[in-house]
Amino acid sequence: MSEEDIRKKTLECVSCVTKPCQVGCPLNNDTTGFIKLAREGKYEEAYHLLLETTVLSSVCGRICPHERQCQGMCVKRVSYEAVKIGDIEAFIGDMALKNNWTISSLPLKNKKVAVVGGGPSGLTCAAFLRRNGYGVTIYERHNYLGGLLYHGIPQFRLDKKLLSKVIDKILELGINVKLDKSIGEDFSLEDLEKEYDAVFLGFGANLSSKMNIPGEDLEGVLGGNELLESNNHPDYTGKTVVISGSGNVAMDVARTIKKASAKKVYVIYRRSEREAPAEAKEIREAKIEGVEFLFQNNILGIYGSDKVEKIEVIKTELVKKEEEDRLSPVNIEGSNYYLSCDYVVMAIGSHPEESIVNSLGLVLDKRGRILIDKDGHTSKEKVFAGGDLAGTKGTVAFASRTGRDAAYAIMKYLESES
Repeated sequence: MSEEDIRKKTLECVSCVTKPCQVGCPLNNDTTGFIKLAREGKYEEAYHLLLETTVLSSVCGRICPHERQCQGMCVKRVSYEAVKIGDIEAFIGDMALKNNWTISSLPLKNKKVAVVGGGPSGLTCAAFLRRNGYGVTIYERHNYLGGLLYHGIPQFRLDKKLLSKVIDKILELGINVKLDKSIGEDFSLEDLEKEYDAVFLGFGANLSSKMNIPGEDLEGVLGGNELLESNNHPDYTGKTVVISGSGNVAMDVARTIKKASAKKVYVIYRRSEREAPAEAKEIREAKIEGVEFLFQNNILGIYGSDKVEKIEVIKTELVKKEEEDRLSPVNIEGSNYYLSCDYVVMAIGSHPEESIVNSLGLVLDKRGRILIDKDGHTSKEKVFAGGDLAGTKGTVAFASRTGRDAAYAIMKYLESES
């Protein structure tokens, strides 16, 4: 996208005094502020304004569900098309990479923090800590940084070379990195508590949740997160694949498999399209690419002798229940039918590895995730947490927000200990 294209997009912004778009951004980016600076050609100033709230502009500008967040709050969406805030943010972030604009930081203090997990929350927490003068070491179980940004989002949505440049820019702050290091195997939380002044846990929730229906143990039943992370995919050529769920992971899986020459790809979701958690743009693009959607349908079971052969599906209707805010799907009696398929992919949600979380000695919530307060503080004095590990809303921006908020809470804690 050219500079002239971006300038035209900035001219669409009317610089609302109330800034509803900023309210819609999980990171609370000063949207009208950076758009105004970009309109005036002051891209470096716009970049530094964004740095006050985020270090992932090139990423979030591309993959955030803007239609549900900032752009969904744009006042122009009622009568006209919303301002393309994501495109403008991504352009500014890319300009920073192209021109090697620096991220300033304070001199090192005599305090150091361990960050476990190099995904969005961990990278953001590390960046804000180091910018404010704290020594930071990231521990990452993979041999690369990025977490779900790297292995959970397909190349066609987020270019990995671009991601590497974004991460390198963050590491230029002077952040230490230890790759291939897993908590619970190579070190314990207690080890970090002894060595560091504070610890941030942000290693994500990487395991796909199950539906707890018959047949989930059959060969050919796959997890959405695990499928996206794996480099060893089945041959989908000519196959029929069913994906359960309708979030962004489900869309990424469906589009990845369809691009791999699958004959049929079905996305089954028990609610309506309007209530699907995936970004509307992702659903539109999946449809264009040939993915078929079965909304208001629910999988009852998976069947086959040794491997997947078919699924049993039932249609649903949405009803209002007094104790719930949203409409609830209810199975329609007698509407059962069978659908032949070769693979079933579970993409209904994710959870952290139970054995690791339980070994930390932290108080957990009812879903088995680390319980934190509004600042990311856990039940242990020196330990903070964020991202999907602590039950955020599953988007990169929300995960990044928890990392940033925890960084400021850690700074406050460390200063109080001085």
